[in-house]
Amino acid sequence: MTVRSRWTGVAALAMAALTAAACGNSSATPADGKIKVVASTDVWGSVAKAVGGDDVTVTSIIDDPTKDPHDYEVQPKDTAAVAGAQLLVSNGIGYDEFFAKAIATVGAGKPSVVAFDVSGKQKTDDTNEHVFYDLPTVKKVADKIAEDLGGIDAAKKATFDGNAKAFDAKIDDLIARIGKIPAGRKVVVTEPVANYLLAAGNIADATPEAFEKAVEGGTDIPVSAVAEATALIANRQVDALVNNAQTETDVTNQLKAKATGADIPVVDVTETLPAGTTDYVGWIGKEVDALSKALVKQ
Repeated sequence: MTVRSRWTGVAALAMAALTAAACGNSSATPADGKIKVVASTDVWGSVAKAVGGDDVTVTSIIDDPTKDPHDYEVQPKDTAAVAGAQLLVSNGIGYDEFFAKAIATVGAGKPSVVAFDVSGKQKTDDTNEHVFYDLPTVKKVADKIAEDLGGIDAAKKATFDGNAKAFDAKIDDLIARIGKIPAGRKVVVTEPVANYLLAAGNIADATPEAFEKAVEGGTDIPVSAVAEATALIANRQVDALVNNAQTETDVTNQLKAKATGADIPVVDVTETLPAGTTDYVGWIGKEVDALSKALVKQ
């Protein structure tokens, strides 16, 4: 999913806010005692669920691989969910701007975990927004979620802290697994979605800079950059093609066809949980396995 035009329907958002108010949603703890968590995407929702366990009810606004956080239009049910939430979890840095707008409208003052803010990273023009692929950041988010959940329900603080600790251990295992890929492997990416994960495995991104900037900027990729990326694959100067399976274009199809013809492995990655997947660690684990299979020479 590339950076596309952000939705700026202020009037529609205001209408959604009125609908939320009319629904009478309350952020008080429901009768079942479960804390209501609302996440911008199912990726962050899955992290919240791993930490909260059976003591939380998690609603993810982007819960379908066909939805794009960049240009998603807030629906009344989404605003109602935010209005009724006790804890909000999002990516930040403009990736899920729709969620920030909903919070500003009906969620101001609620506990909110913003992954990029928690990461400690500095925002620059070149900052990669896909911090859900940065495993150390994911651990920090899990720990902050545990802290905030414990603040909402102090009686279960130890449970939340324990869940976060167990989750962090699984993330450490993922870091160790991808770290076993021999350094120096090179890839071309159709979009810099999983580049934090690639960096964790010392995998070099050989994609032409002009190619990636165009993709991230939502502009046409220069013909010269496409030719350069294609040549890297055709001449077997890279070890794999890392493909964002949720964005299919003529260029990505061209690169995949060239990789197949050159016997270069194609590793699919996604920005949201694949259909039928609810577990963050399982999702990333499968991608780590796919990268290892493609890049660890037998």
